[in-house]
Amino acid sequence: MNQPLAYVHPQARIAKNAVIEPFVNIERNVDVGEGTWIGSNVTIMEGVKIGKNCKIFPGAVIGAIPQDLKYAGEDTIVEIGDNTIIREFVTINRGTSESWKTVIGKNCLLMAYVHIAHDCFIGDYVILGNATNLAGHIHIEDWAILGGMCAVHQFVKIGAHVYIGGGSLVRKDVPPFTKAAREPMTYAGINSIGLRRRGYSNEKINEIQDIYRYIYVKKGYNVTQAVRYIEANMPSTPERDDILTFISKSTRGIMKGYSKVGTNA
Repeated sequence: MNQPLAYVHPQARIAKNAVIEPFVNIERNVDVGEGTWIGSNVTIMEGVKIGKNCKIFPGAVIGAIPQDLKYAGEDTIVEIGDNTIIREFVTINRGTSESWKTVIGKNCLLMAYVHIAHDCFIGDYVILGNATNLAGHIHIEDWAILGGMCAVHQFVKIGAHVYIGGGSLVRKDVPPFTKAAREPMTYAGINSIGLRRRGYSNEKINEIQDIYRYIYVKKGYNVTQAVRYIEANMPSTPERDDILTFISKSTRGIMKGYSKVGTNA
């Protein structure tokens, strides 16, 4: 249902039961899926594909060109998965020739004033707290939660089931299943509460905790030595292998373990 006070380009493809409120601006080559609601004063620019049953609140701007001086007008897109909620004044930029798109997964919640830059890939069930800012080329895996006002450096990778405390400056990769906090941001344990909510058993949580004990807590091991020990002495499981694969593919290096000032604890 389109309001007469909204502008919808003739080449936009809007599902019949999508709701477009007054003063929305939708440009050409935009797809809006069934059951999606778009609130007033939303701007959806060229090359945006929005899934089913999404909610986009007033003031959001989706699909603007990248804030990247290397961008040369290439034809890129934004993809948004089903059931994702985008709150007030969120901005999502489309991709560059690096990957040609910016992707937001299914069932995500992007709270007010979130910014997602070009070439970011956000998994399913991700929550980004108010005013969180993502630079370009960031990858966030499923079920990660970032507290309000986090600032994430370009090319950072954040693993599945991670929890990052509000106000964090995220400069390094954050391995799966962990919590991150403090300044500078460091390992703060595993996300046991989130894992229990998602059905992980106590046995599996203890296994993950044992792995990270060698990576972050046990004295006398650097990351390379800890990985070698884990590979040699701990049985292969999906969680163990996910952790080791994430670390092996990290290009920025993973976040540090906590140490008190003046000690190596």
